[in-house]
Amino acid sequence: MTVLIIMQIVGTIGVGIAPSIGVLLAGEVTENEAWAGLARTASTLGAALMGLPLGNLAAKFGRRFALSSGWWLAAAGSTILVFAAQLSLIVPLFIGLLLIGAGSAVSLQARFAATDLAEPHHKARALALIVWVGTIGSVFGPNLGIPGEVVGNLVGLNVYAGAFLIAAVCLAAAGLIVFVWLRPDPLLRLQQLKPHASAPTGKRRGRIRLIFAEMRTNADARYAVIAILTAQIVMVSVMTMTPVHMAHQGGSITLVGITISLHILGMYAFAPLVGYLADRAGHRITIAFGIGIFLVSLVFGALWPDDTGWIIASLFLLGVGWSFANVAGSAFFSTVVSDETRASSQGGVDALSNLLGATAAFVAGPLLALTNFSALSVIAMFVLVPLAILTLSRPRETLAN
Repeated sequence: MTVLIIMQIVGTIGVGIAPSIGVLLAGEVTENEAWAGLARTASTLGAALMGLPLGNLAAKFGRRFALSSGWWLAAAGSTILVFAAQLSLIVPLFIGLLLIGAGSAVSLQARFAATDLAEPHHKARALALIVWVGTIGSVFGPNLGIPGEVVGNLVGLNVYAGAFLIAAVCLAAAGLIVFVWLRPDPLLRLQQLKPHASAPTGKRRGRIRLIFAEMRTNADARYAVIAILTAQIVMVSVMTMTPVHMAHQGGSITLVGITISLHILGMYAFAPLVGYLADRAGHRITIAFGIGIFLVSLVFGALWPDDTGWIIASLFLLGVGWSFANVAGSAFFSTVVSDETRASSQGGVDALSNLLGATAAFVAGPLLALTNFSALSVIAMFVLVPLAILTLSRPRETLAN
């Protein structure tokens, strides 16, 4: 847990750069809203593409190998973005953002690594702790513009290139930390304690079939996945377009960075409380709280889209709602998923979550262009309806002592 905590703090500094500075860089380099929208989704798409392979690597070789590989791949992407930012190169911009998405996939899978050896009634708290410490790095990441300018002046780079250089160092360091010190490997240790836990199941195609079979036959796992996916779609679609909306209103890079930082603070800062609530009151109640917070956030965005203060409050609550739904859903999934597909299923859920998030971000761009920020918030409310119906119809949980 100590190694995972340190790794998460260092690595998320690099990951946190994509939602703010990466978004602004995409607009500046492409100088085309359609291409910029595609570039903005690249890092989320990269996280989606890496989720299942990293889960399969973990199932076969352990968490240490999978997590370190993901961090180093993200570091390579951030290094490419240094050159893309400095020379205004479009193709390297897409490649770099795609690869840096591996860091997001690793950050997500770190929370599952925390549950490998946790007691069943403490899984939510263990998962929430790893989510929570990501606050430190993820709040600093969107504000690398200022230190990026300092570093850039020292080595002759522009502000964007300097920021991505700092991110590359942090991502590489996170990979080194987990590779050297995550011993014994928690997933391999779990396999020793439970010989069938996350055991390799043959070819990749076989593992994918097992994951889908799990979703068809395991109603609890299916509900957990719906909670995770809904939270991701709602959060990403609104969050991705907020910097664009603020920039159109004349917001500076500093104000955008502060807004995204507060959003990320909402995502992570209350995670220990969410984990405690999920363990004590149940996952269904915790997810219900998340739905309610999401609705308040979206009402703010729909009613006061032109007021910067309300937009900041909306985005902060958007992060809090995501925290309640995602932490509770992820912990519940970790509890109810079968041992045979554990690591691969976790990677598959993260992959699907990021894929749908990337799709939502891509669709949100044209929606914002055709309508406005208020309409985007209202549409996000309707996305919450199926999860709300499932949550209300679920029976009361029997909690472990």
